[in-house]
Amino acid sequence: MGTDKWTYDAEFREGAVRIVIETGKPIPQVAEELGVHPGTLHSWVSRWRRNGSASSDRPAAAESGGRVRESERAELERMRREMGEKNKRIRELAMERDVFKRCMALWVK
Repeated sequence: MGTDKWTYDAEFREGAVRIVIETGKPIPQVAEELGVHPGTLHSWVSRWRRNGSASSDRPAAAESGGRVRESERAELERMRREMGEKNKRIRELAMERDVFKRCMALWVK
């Protein structure tokens, strides 16, 4: 009788921990969504809160404590929204520039 031991890469572990930390969702809910045993995810989150990393082979993150305050979460959401708006505006300006380039090429001919 063999044991079914799953191994997860560091990127997956870090992502799972980030979901718990940044969204504030309970560990059992996130574990179920990802198909991971809740105890496993709990140990990753505990390790991250202790030393800033969900895996022992990755360097510790600069943020300590592991909890994102509500004000920080709101600030992150605001900054992401602003970044999305700025990226949209950049794409619009690039399209306008391309149109002007084509117009100038036609005008020169």
